[in-house]
Amino acid sequence: MIHHLNCATLRPIGSFGGRVGPPRIVAHCLLVERSKGLTLVDSGFGRDDIARPARLGRPFVAALRPTLVEAETAAAQVVALGHRVDEVTDIVLTHLDLDHAGGIADFPHARIHVYGAELDAALNPALRERARYVQGQWAHGPQWVRHEVAGDDWLGFEAVTALTDDVLLVPLHGHTRGHCGVAVRRPEGGWLLHAGDAYFDAGEKETPPHAVPGLRLFQRLMAVDDGQRVANQARLRELHAARSAEVTIFSAHDATEYDALAASRRA
Repeated sequence: MIHHLNCATLRPIGSFGGRVGPPRIVAHCLLVERSKGLTLVDSGFGRDDIARPARLGRPFVAALRPTLVEAETAAAQVVALGHRVDEVTDIVLTHLDLDHAGGIADFPHARIHVYGAELDAALNPALRERARYVQGQWAHGPQWVRHEVAGDDWLGFEAVTALTDDVLLVPLHGHTRGHCGVAVRRPEGGWLLHAGDAYFDAGEKETPPHAVPGLRLFQRLMAVDDGQRVANQARLRELHAARSAEVTIFSAHDATEYDALAASRRA
C-alpha cells in the first residue's frame, strides 16, 4: 500500500489570493509499505525543525510561513498509521533541500538514498547553494546510500534502481545539482512519479504549460541550471501527454495534486 503524506504546510506571503503565488504549499511525501519494511519518499520537516525553526533560516520562515506542527512530521504520521518509526528501513530523497530532508533525523536507523551529485552538493555546497541545505538535518550521521545512473531505463528516462525494481531514482537535474524524481510501482499496476521540485504548479505538466507568475520566477531563481530544469519539465510534459494512464506524475509542492491523490486513497 502507498500512503500520501503532507509533511509540511507553507502559506507564502504575497500570494494575492492565488493570482501571484499559491496560498498553500505542501510537502508531498509517500509512505510505501513493502514486504521488507516501510519506505519514505522525501521526508518534509522533522521534529528538530519544529522545535528549532530558526535553523531553517529567518528569511525562509518569514517568507513561506511554515505551520510547523509535529503532527505533520513523517514520524508522527507513521505512528498515526499504526507503525513504529523503526519500521522505516529506507528513505529515498528527490534532493536535500531543507524542506525535503528535515525528517531523516527522526529515522536514525533508516538508509538514506540520494543521487551522488546531490549528496556532494549538500555536504560541500558552493556559496550560492549554502542557504538551501541545513547541515544540522544530517548531523546525526545518516546511513547514506549513494546512487549514480547505472544504465537502467524507465519509460525512456535514465534511471537507477534504488530498491529492487519498484522504487527508482529518475535524474531530473536543474533545480539542484543532483535533483531526481522517484518512480514507485503501484500495487495495482502502473507507476507514481514523485517529480520533486522539477515543477511547482500542476499546470506546468500540461500542454501548453502554465503557472502563476510568482512560481515561475521562484523556480528560475532557485535553479542551479535553469536550462536543464526547463528541458526536464518538457520531458515530463511529453510523458504526461503520452502515458498518463500508466504514470501519475505529481510534484512535491502543488496542494491540488496532493489533495486529489490523498483523497483517492481514502475513497
